[in-house]
Amino acid sequence: MLIKRPSHIPASEITPKSVFEDRRRFLREAVAAGVLVAGGSMLPRPAQAAPQKLGPLKKTPYSTDEKLTTYADVTNYNNFYEFGTDKGDPATHAHRLKPRPWTVRIEGEVKKTGVFDVDDLIRPHALEERIYRLRCVEAWSMVVPWVGIPLADVIKRLEPTSRAKFVRFETKLDPEQMPGQRGLFGAGLDWPYVEGLRMDEAMHPLAILAVGLYGEVLPNQNGAPIRLVVPWKYGFKSIKSIVKISFTQSQPDTTWNKSAPREYGFYSNVNPQVDHPRWSQARERRIGEDGLFSRKRPTLMFNGYAEQVASLYAGMDLKKNY
Repeated sequence: MLIKRPSHIPASEITPKSVFEDRRRFLREAVAAGVLVAGGSMLPRPAQAAPQKLGPLKKTPYSTDEKLTTYADVTNYNNFYEFGTDKGDPATHAHRLKPRPWTVRIEGEVKKTGVFDVDDLIRPHALEERIYRLRCVEAWSMVVPWVGIPLADVIKRLEPTSRAKFVRFETKLDPEQMPGQRGLFGAGLDWPYVEGLRMDEAMHPLAILAVGLYGEVLPNQNGAPIRLVVPWKYGFKSIKSIVKISFTQSQPDTTWNKSAPREYGFYSNVNPQVDHPRWSQARERRIGEDGLFSRKRPTLMFNGYAEQVASLYAGMDLKKNY
């Protein structure tokens, strides 16, 4: 398996959203005019459609008041192995993905099964903005203003039966659009990517299906057109580009748990007392916040959401059920 550890982005490289967009516009125009920078290091990524605004957006009491990670970092520093294992690969290659038209198949222990257009699952009038921390196992974190709706709202409309104990999510499988799923670029994973939640986790009001960030439609590299966001768990639980949701009686096999069961448990709650076998989880670096040699901040239990979600795991051994 090819697993790469993150490289830190110095504070000097952090760019406000407006400046970032102006820079990309300048580069596109320069290339169109035949102006090339020596060595090609400043060539822009393939042009994508202009971001589409979402709204009106409801404010919720679930948002943190922490400083936001810049739009440039949120959209250029990503884990999305379907497009490559380096943090910049998704932004470079995700223009291949066609997020419309897009359907999601619903199946299993639920009354309303079938294939649904993504826009029928997500009701625009119910969109909320939620500022959540995102914590990754490589000891880095972000603060992102997600736009979405509670996962529980969708589940209730689908009417799961009493036999539904877990919810299984599956990402699109298309190596032509997602080159990271091909051959040597496949990172040793069993595609398509699969994740899962226990039903009470899925119904928790903090869990959302996101379709945007920063008030705009979700960029491809961040999981367009629809992804899961579970803020008290490590980032790999928040599966991207979802094409199937299944309601099951038994715990689903998930991608990272199958690939490396000693390193990635089914629950994957943020627990600073449980180290990853190859690095500590006790401290983290907030992207864009610190210089290269600045001290990391302590990692919070359940990523700082313990007050809201700890009751879900009452009586469980959170070191064994990592």
